[in-house]
Amino acid sequence: MRKQKTQTFNDGIVNIYSVGNIAEIGNKPKEDLTLKADSLRYEERTVGMGRFWTAKQSQAQIDLIIRTPQRREISTQDIAIPIDGQQYKIKQVQYPPDVHPPSMDLSLERLEAAYDIS
Repeated sequence: MRKQKTQTFNDGIVNIYSVGNIAEIGNKPKEDLTLKADSLRYEERTVGMGRFWTAKQSQAQIDLIIRTPQRREISTQDIAIPIDGQQYKIKQVQYPPDVHPPSMDLSLERLEAAYDIS
């Protein structure tokens, strides 16, 4: 059995939002953000050359990778806003083995058009 690495989350705090229709029933649909996970601490990870070029081949851009404590309800349908204030689409969620506490890596792509945060 491999020794578990103790993970720290000292680089900042990220909020995770779900995207959904916030319009009143009968009104024109309007997509906006709803807070899903508040104040998750994270560690920034390196976007390696392999991951960078694999993303490029599938017309994706990975701008940032962060490792946070594991939250199984977070998915690729969600938006992450770390301490830089930029909004990122979660492109991939991975659960690295042999890390304590249980963690997840979020591969993030910067959004060109940001959502309004209410």
